[in-house]
Amino acid sequence: MNDLRFRLADDTDLPALVRLRDNAARWMLAQGVTGQWRPGELDGDHFRRVMESGEVWLAEAADRAVGAWELWWEDEGAWGPQPPTAGYVHRLMVDHGSVPPGTGRELLGVAERRVAEAGRQLVRLDCWAGNARLHAYYLKAGYRVVGRKEGKPQLGGTPKSFTLLEKAVRGDGE
Repeated sequence: MNDLRFRLADDTDLPALVRLRDNAARWMLAQGVTGQWRPGELDGDHFRRVMESGEVWLAEAADRAVGAWELWWEDEGAWGPQPPTAGYVHRLMVDHGSVPPGTGRELLGVAERRVAEAGRQLVRLDCWAGNARLHAYYLKAGYRVVGRKEGKPQLGGTPKSFTLLEKAVRGDGE
């Protein structure tokens, strides 16, 4: 999708981020993925908190938010204490009703380049252990399984188990 523009989100984007997340949760439910995301689970305060300690990125087409992801610089909840060698991608989401197939992979590629530009060598993410389709998606994108996190606490929900994946990126800041 060549007409995508990427930028850091700010407070004025909070309603669009919540809309994207809720729509992605509805899409998952329609696909039969019932244990991962739920509409109404995250509000604007969640994204504001992430912006304070990490980055939230928006993908726009025709001045409309059509995708987003969070980029954290540490994730002790899933990975434990780690040296500053990785960026952690969370909540990669697209508006399935308005973007062509492959858009999520394009967003992931931009996130990977951002991590490398920050001088980090690895992109890490965790994937709900019950979502085999998403596991396959990340493996096809070049990620490898490096572990599992049992019983990770969830906002307002029951702890879940996650597969930990990572991918090497250049990470030299160039």
